[in-house]
Amino acid sequence: MRAASYEALFGLLAVSGMRIGEAVALERDDVDLDAGLITIRKAKGDRARLVPLHPTAADALRGYASERDRLCPRARSRAFFISSAGTPVHPNALRETFREIMTRIGVRTEAVRPRIHDLRHRFAVQTLIDWQRSSIKIDEHIITLSTYLGHVSPADTYWYLSASPELMALAAERVHDRFGGER
Repeated sequence: MRAASYEALFGLLAVSGMRIGEAVALERDDVDLDAGLITIRKAKGDRARLVPLHPTAADALRGYASERDRLCPRARSRAFFISSAGTPVHPNALRETFREIMTRIGVRTEAVRPRIHDLRHRFAVQTLIDWQRSSIKIDEHIITLSTYLGHVSPADTYWYLSASPELMALAAERVHDRFGGER
């Protein structure tokens, strides 16, 4: 049960940009796999939002739900993600498991210390990189990403632009291509 829950949780966090607390707080009724839609009722700042899922993500969560119900037919909670005891997965246990996995596979070292929250950061940055490479005008679409991530303001989302050297290089390249001159 533990392996199935953590695999599904890590996958969801990587492909949705959800916060850890939002994911572990999901109840079964919050996850509509037929519609491919997650309702986050306990978002930061007591706000709610909808998170659409790619069909492959919905399929993966459907597989998890089937396995969860098979392994724990009488769960002690309505939580979507449950522990071996049938209770909700605890955020600290999720963080510790992530840290343990990263250490065992050699990603976590004295110098490199990935955090599970980095999955959210990577989701946001990769979305912006994909937009930049596709010549999508970020200013016209930043509100979409901001809403999707549950940010109060697009200014909170613009932070990701300055947080990534790859994004800065792509932006500089675009400016150079448009206006010429030295990089």
